[in-house]
Amino acid sequence: MPQITPFLWFDTQAEEAAKFYVSISPNSKITATSRYGETGPGPKGSVMTVGFELDGRSFTALNGGPNFQFNEAVSFLVHCKDQAEVDYYWDKLGAGGTPNVCGWLKDKYGLAWQVTPDILMDLIQDKDAAKSQRVMKAMMGMKKIDIAGLRKAAAG
Repeated sequence: MPQITPFLWFDTQAEEAAKFYVSISPNSKITATSRYGETGPGPKGSVMTVGFELDGRSFTALNGGPNFQFNEAVSFLVHCKDQAEVDYYWDKLGAGGTPNVCGWLKDKYGLAWQVTPDILMDLIQDKDAAKSQRVMKAMMGMKKIDIAGLRKAAAG
């Protein structure tokens, strides 16, 4: 299968958003910028698209105007190895945004993210159904995921 690149539609903040995301994630960079010409539809010389990589994964941001907005039907999952990573990405991505439940948040551009420790999926998929349900109940009561809280729920 060919590479799949998420293509993110912004009103006018594509370049600002790309720089924001690149500043948060290691091994990330802006790879290309294109500008509108005479035929528009954006103002001549303004940024049309920004190519960028987040930890080696390609993305494209488009200044497409106000026609479309992000919603939670599409989100990006940030796999975190420990609480320090959860805290870091939650704080950085959530700055100026809106926290939600179960580790979800919307950043200041309206893009939805799930900041999730890897242990969460291990605990939810545990063969012990009672343990799994305790973890699920604990998670449902959290905004930012707390690994210690998940472990406590798993232990009963």
